[in-house]
Amino acid sequence: MKRENNMTLDDFRLYAHNMVDEIADYFENIENLPPKSLVKPGDILSQLPESAPEKAEDFNSIYDDFKQIIMPGITHWQHPKFMAYFPANSSYPALLGELLSSALASQCMIWDTSPAAAELEERVMQWLRDMCGLPKSWEGVIQDTASTATLAALLSAREKKSSYKINQSGFDGSEKFTVYCSEQAHSSIEKAAKIAGFGRTALRLIKTDENFAMDVNDLEQNIKRDLAEGFVPCFAVAAIGTTGSTAIDPLAAIGEICNRYGIWLHVDAAYAGTAMLLPEYRHFINGAEFVDSYVFNPHKWMFTNFDCTAYFVKDKEALVRTFEILPEYLKTKSDDVVNNYRDWGIQLGRRFRALKLWFVIRSFGIEQMQQIIRNQIKWVQNVAKQMKVHPNFEILAPVSLNLICFRLVPSIELNSEEINNINAKFLETINSDGKLYLTHTKLNGKYTIRMVAGQTYLKEYHVQEAWATILETAEQFLQTNKN
Repeated sequence: MKRENNMTLDDFRLYAHNMVDEIADYFENIENLPPKSLVKPGDILSQLPESAPEKAEDFNSIYDDFKQIIMPGITHWQHPKFMAYFPANSSYPALLGELLSSALASQCMIWDTSPAAAELEERVMQWLRDMCGLPKSWEGVIQDTASTATLAALLSAREKKSSYKINQSGFDGSEKFTVYCSEQAHSSIEKAAKIAGFGRTALRLIKTDENFAMDVNDLEQNIKRDLAEGFVPCFAVAAIGTTGSTAIDPLAAIGEICNRYGIWLHVDAAYAGTAMLLPEYRHFINGAEFVDSYVFNPHKWMFTNFDCTAYFVKDKEALVRTFEILPEYLKTKSDDVVNNYRDWGIQLGRRFRALKLWFVIRSFGIEQMQQIIRNQIKWVQNVAKQMKVHPNFEILAPVSLNLICFRLVPSIELNSEEINNINAKFLETINSDGKLYLTHTKLNGKYTIRMVAGQTYLKEYHVQEAWATILETAEQFLQTNKN
């Protein structure tokens, strides 16, 4: 009999055991690898055949190519010196949950297709809501990313504002809906406005204050201006931790305005939402009673493999009514008594994401998760204190959590463009030797270097070593570029 492929179950058992050992070795030795890949564009592509193989290949050869070709081009997001962007954390329990989920390969679109998946998701989202001090009345669903959750929120707002007519008949040109977010808000909001049919011109970018948080006076002025010009304010986003600087928008004040004008209020807490595990940070969500939808990513700072986004809503019916479609082939006897999560978002097909989140919460426990988050915030803020008094560094935004936004300031007189150029070169120098990986943004036109330390297995010495690398690089850089 002709073999369909060249891997038997016995082969799989052997390879899987070996691979788990190598994964453990990878984590044990990850600090010996550069956090950022040092390959050049095209290096990987040039080593890959232009055509797919006609015949089955031996898995040992495939895995050898993975190690020799692919691994050099991997940026190691789980490296403790990966302090760029925001983390995309994993953990050992999350990996095991992901492994089981992949093995089961469950299609979790409705209750009947995986009852345990649906009911575990319902319970885990209740746990997560309560762990973070969110309103008990909210109901949650796991989405793939915050971008998808934000789009789901905007579509729900659109339908509720139009009495669910747009899903039925489409835009007729009279709606003139507007969307509000701060100028520091995530790009996914603009993308959602375009996908949802509002258009880029419907988006109002609200000014920010000296801390890069939304200016509520400017928000209300924009709303009043739009109303006077015949527009229909529909949707607003408050950020709990902006991407650039983890700025915290004043939720209660924004909520009162949105409530007054009948605007759907969505909260983007994609990264900083994990900090709500700590009671001392829950003042960030004062005003939650005004919120219609809320998103944060356990796959960023809560030790759970990408992808796993927690999306909560005040009005479940508005969400379901926006997305439900019930063809005959999906009707079941249990529809009236269970959650069919295919109706809670864009996707019909859904992965069993709740399993890894369940593994993480049970394996760490709330107390240990809280301690890890507290430690990381404390370690980064200790570096910020040292940086603040250093004559060659300037901190450019409040250090509200575990992100420092800073720049190098040479002692010689330079204009703003020259300082920006120096910091771009300084960041390139930091990242060039593979000891540390940082990224940048711009705040008030200033080239800003971002250092965020939030990897699952981070230790205090990693943060201190990163600071030492920055100091050493700065000293050498300034000496080399003093003229």
